[in-house]
Amino acid sequence: MTINMNDFPVIETKRLVLRQITKEDANDILRYLSDEEVMKYYGLNPFKSINDALDEISWYQSIQNNKTGMRWGITLKEQGAVIGSCGFHNGVSQHFRTEIGFELSKDHWGKGIAFEAVEAIISHGYQHMNFQRIEALIEPPNQASQKLVEKLGFVREGLLRSYEFTDGKFDDLYVYSLLKQDFDRTKKS
Repeated sequence: MTINMNDFPVIETKRLVLRQITKEDANDILRYLSDEEVMKYYGLNPFKSINDALDEISWYQSIQNNKTGMRWGITLKEQGAVIGSCGFHNGVSQHFRTEIGFELSKDHWGKGIAFEAVEAIISHGYQHMNFQRIEALIEPPNQASQKLVEKLGFVREGLLRSYEFTDGKFDDLYVYSLLKQDFDRTKKS
C-alpha cells in the first residue's frame, strides 16, 4: 500500500477550502487553540503563546513527513483565515488504517462546518490514501464529536479505559470506526 502524502492536496467543498497549514497561520491557530472550550477534549492545555502554535504546526509537518498522517486547515471560501483543522494521524500503512481528529473555532460551532470538513477528508482518505479503516477516539463527555462521527456512519466499538493521561488524570476514550465499504454505502443512499 502506498499513501502519497508528498503533494499536499487542497480539498474544496461547498463552503470550505481545506489546505495545508503553514507558519503564517500561527496566529489563527493560537486564537482558537487558546480557548478553553475548544481545548476541553483536545488532550493538551490551552495554548498560551505563538510558540505553542508553531509547535503544533511542526507536529502537522512531522506526521506528513513521517507518512503517518496529514492535517488540513479549515478555511471559509474567500476568507483565508484558518478556523480549525482536521486530518489523519497514527496511520499504520500495512494495516490500511488511521485515526481522525478535528477541532473548530467556537465562533463556527453549530453551523455544520466540522461535518462538511470531516466528510470531505474521509472521502479523500478512502479514494486517494488507500484507507480501509478510519478510527475516532473520543472522550465520553464530548457528545458533539460523538454525534458528528455517528452522523457520518462511524460505529462505536467500545470503551478504552484510562487510555490517555492528560492534565494530571487518566481519560477513558470511546473507539469508533468507519470502514470504507460502510462509508461508500452511506454515500450512495
